[in-house]
Amino acid sequence: MTTRPTPAQLAWQRNGFGIFLHFGVNTFHGREWSDGTLDPACFAPSDLDARLWARTAAQAGAKYVVLTAKHHDGFCLWPTATTAYSVASSPWRDGEGDVVAELAEACREAGIGLGLYLSPWDRNAACYEDPGAYDAFYLEQLTELCTRYGPLYELWFDGAGSEGRSYDWDAVMAVVAEHQPDAMVFNMGRPTIRWVGNEDGLAADPCRYTVGSTGISLYDDGETALDSVRYLPPECDVPIRGHWFWQPDDLHTLKSREHLLAVWYRSVGLGAGLLLGVPPDRTGRIDPADRARLLELGAELGRRFARPAPARLAAGPDGEVVARFTRPLLLDHLELAEDLTDGQLIAGHQVLADGRVIASGHTVGVRRIHAFPPVEVTRLTVRLAGSGAARLAGVRGFHTGHSAAPDPEDQPGSAAEKFGASLH
Repeated sequence: MTTRPTPAQLAWQRNGFGIFLHFGVNTFHGREWSDGTLDPACFAPSDLDARLWARTAAQAGAKYVVLTAKHHDGFCLWPTATTAYSVASSPWRDGEGDVVAELAEACREAGIGLGLYLSPWDRNAACYEDPGAYDAFYLEQLTELCTRYGPLYELWFDGAGSEGRSYDWDAVMAVVAEHQPDAMVFNMGRPTIRWVGNEDGLAADPCRYTVGSTGISLYDDGETALDSVRYLPPECDVPIRGHWFWQPDDLHTLKSREHLLAVWYRSVGLGAGLLLGVPPDRTGRIDPADRARLLELGAELGRRFARPAPARLAAGPDGEVVARFTRPLLLDHLELAEDLTDGQLIAGHQVLADGRVIASGHTVGVRRIHAFPPVEVTRLTVRLAGSGAARLAGVRGFHTGHSAAPDPEDQPGSAAEKFGASLH
């Protein structure tokens, strides 16, 4: 696999922000995981509105959604030929409904991408203990999802519950290659994007896109053989409350706007992707409190970053880049973007105004957001460290009225207040 991004990977990275929709029989029992024995008749949303899901995501600035088409319990949100444990056995839409189809249409109307989560672990399927039989079962489910609903933006293969189990990933990836070659593949099989490693939504600096075959992040420093590493940008995930599925008694865990902003700075702002969990409730709509908070987040991000001032770039001495604005500007944020044509090469950077460092860090990647005390500038100098032809694709300045990025550790419901690991 190459250490350069494919066009699909780079497009996914540039979009940056999606919404995670956990929905299923768990929703109606207040559970995060269930064992495949819950009665499908419990799936009975009274007012399911997939258009509201997609419209809310788009209004908040998200570019895609990912739906749990099948969670670990095995309940399928589409009428599958593989099992009776699906919406076809529920009273919803008199057993004629298809959540995936309704969401696919809603995403097309809203102009956002559709991603689907298909759990490899299945606690309902009787054939699960027979690897060969289950592989055939799973491939049939995947083929249905890949052929019925139009282009898919992302396929989410969760690793929870599969410790020690081998699946036929070659066959899985053959289905993807045949029917959805442009879909991003998360985490398992032959992924094109990877998990950041926590469920707090937080990346780190350096935020590396080059990953070793063992899953340990590496930076291509010229000493690592190119055939031992691959380009796998990270996706961060975090629920808007303390749980992934909607729960009736956890409103107190709803993250504040400032906490969500802090997560955004520590994910999208570091060059990673962010998948924010905002689950439908038992009516089949987005909980009004969650929806309001998500739209608050989107509105504030829109306000802060709606008016970029692009700089003209010119090569300076000793690998420096000079960024010039058309007039003096008061700035408190800066966005740097790396030219990723040859892969991620920038390993360190400093931004100077009148010889004074106003921002610095390690990687840049598809975007790097810096916040700093307001400074009036016409010209900036960017010093880059890295291998070969490390270079910038762009520099943009902003005046947001906020000169410091919020810290998620300082917010209520912070990463330090764990609700449990591996909740997917």
